[in-house]
Amino acid sequence: MTTAIELAGVTKTYRTKQGDVPSLRPVDLAIKRGEVVAIVGPSGCGKSTLLKLVAGLLPASGGAVQVNGAAVTKPHRDVGIVFQQALLLPWRSVLRNVMMPVEVKRLPEAEYLQRAHALLKMTGLSGFADKSPWQLSGGMQQRVAICRALVHDPEILLMDEPFGALDALTRETMNLDLLRIQAETGKTILLITHSIPEAVFVADRVLVMSERPGAIVASYEVDLPRPRNLDMMGDPRFAELARQVRTHFHTQGHLD
Repeated sequence: MTTAIELAGVTKTYRTKQGDVPSLRPVDLAIKRGEVVAIVGPSGCGKSTLLKLVAGLLPASGGAVQVNGAAVTKPHRDVGIVFQQALLLPWRSVLRNVMMPVEVKRLPEAEYLQRAHALLKMTGLSGFADKSPWQLSGGMQQRVAICRALVHDPEILLMDEPFGALDALTRETMNLDLLRIQAETGKTILLITHSIPEAVFVADRVLVMSERPGAIVASYEVDLPRPRNLDMMGDPRFAELARQVRTHFHTQGHLD
């Protein structure tokens, strides 16, 4: 299977007036095309920094970042990003929020308008295209944000704690939605989360990061079958995987 994301000896140091602040020590990582990888780690360990390096939003201090075999030196079209907050523009309709990347990248609107409507339908929002963001629940707003990230058909979806602000029941629903979207689109997904159960539930592989400066200290293959459902959270194998990941934070520090 082709490698979608590759980091080789990647480091990141922030330069401040008070001196250098190391964020990442050498990180080596390869993610296959179509794979779902979740990263967990303590707050401030560099998880979001790693995501921004893959997106081309930050330059690496050392090492090499590649997406689909090409060096990442600036923001690029092959990724879509979903943040913890939906960050929708309140004066634009749901559809016009989804279409923002098309406008910014100056893509042919007629072609991508059809894709935007298809994404809204896939996420259960086809009846809300003309609504304003304030008329939607938090979970629905995050679905809009996911549609916006996918509308230009990137190969990779980067998600930075996308469901952290949602209540527990809505979060479970969004986890199921994410699994369904990935199954239908085949996208490569890199998910940052503080929730160990969420990581185990959605991912093919869970990576554990150390405290800052962050590094990947463990990798767990999630051998639960797909498609997945919420009943799997009661499976002994699910509990064992979650326990193994959690062990790192009992011995090395807090997850959040």
